[in-house]
Amino acid sequence: MEHITLLIGIVIVTALVFDFTNGFHDTANAMATTISTGALKPKTAVAMSAVLNLVGAFLSVEVAKTISGGIIDEGAGIRPEVIFAGLVGAIVWNLLTWLAGLPSSSSHALFGGLIGATLVSVGTSGVNGDAVVMKVLIPAVAAPIVAGLAATFATRLTYRLARNRAEQDTAKGYRAGQIASAALVSLAHGTNDAQKTMGVITLALITGGALAPQADPPMWVIASAGLAIALGTYLGGWRIIRTMGKGITDIQPPQGFAAQTGAAVTILASSHLGFALSTTQVCSGSVMGSGLGKKGGVVRWSTAGRMVIAWGLTLPAAGLVAAGAAFLAGQGTWGVTTVAVLGLAICGAIWAASRRKPVDHSNVNDVEPIEPAGVVTTALQTVSPPPAGATTAGAGTIDGIPAQSAKRSPATTAVR
Repeated sequence: MEHITLLIGIVIVTALVFDFTNGFHDTANAMATTISTGALKPKTAVAMSAVLNLVGAFLSVEVAKTISGGIIDEGAGIRPEVIFAGLVGAIVWNLLTWLAGLPSSSSHALFGGLIGATLVSVGTSGVNGDAVVMKVLIPAVAAPIVAGLAATFATRLTYRLARNRAEQDTAKGYRAGQIASAALVSLAHGTNDAQKTMGVITLALITGGALAPQADPPMWVIASAGLAIALGTYLGGWRIIRTMGKGITDIQPPQGFAAQTGAAVTILASSHLGFALSTTQVCSGSVMGSGLGKKGGVVRWSTAGRMVIAWGLTLPAAGLVAAGAAFLAGQGTWGVTTVAVLGLAICGAIWAASRRKPVDHSNVNDVEPIEPAGVVTTALQTVSPPPAGATTAGAGTIDGIPAQSAKRSPATTAVR
């Protein structure tokens, strides 16, 4: 193992802590729809996802190279304490959005943290603006749109192909398809997100002189990053799983299969190209697309709106926290110690707040109060009528829904 100083050791440990939070923050990406439809039991789902995240970490290092030698200029005088400050900013934002149950981007939290800390420490010369635009910002905008469109068309095609089959006849096939597609998303997540931590650790080793510039991540870095994200995935980010599985739209097995397949293809393609995109945004876009793709489907746009706002705030918010941390860390040993103590205190406070209303595998599928359908949902339902066989004015029905069920649904009442 390379010669590692105490400060670099602290950075490595902090990077693995971020990797752990990335794991439980992003478990929902692969398993929310599978859990919400009952295709897999919650604990079984997260265990499978953890194993496949670990396997995926060994499949590629292209994204790691983007982090270690692309976004941040490793030759611009970046010091290990700068990377430490960036990681603190990313961890704090990850935990805040986890507490709120918002599937924000762990990747953009990391990028924002590194960029904010670098700007404070060495200025704009330390950030490769072209790489940020081409490999972070453009994929951030394009990826959820592409994944959402793919899921919309895939959902419509799935329902069209099965329109003459009874639901019970296709249930087993869709369940198997959901499990397979969820496994593919988990594998893809490992190839993309675990590599980001590998890239950060490699960058720390390069800036500390323990590795040569442009070096690939050593095997021990790959293995430790894979294990950290797998452990976080196994613990399950149940709050975000509930939002992804129940809060955006009411997902049925065909929609879950279409959403996960579209997301997996998008993530794997981006990993191959070295695009460090947000798997959270891709999977969230796919879930929204699956809601739009089903005739009569409902997307809860207020929840989706909060998610999009969180996406937009992630880079600057993590960057601001990291900038403050970098300023303190640049004051010397006492500054680094202060950042570490404050970071631990904030994380502890967030964890304590989460215990007031715990969410775990036993209540992750409990339905939250349904928000009334707004103008957008009502308009979309007008354009896309309910599936064939549903009536809008039949006896005993309200808008094609049994009257008793409709009376219990605030969303149905609002649409009428």
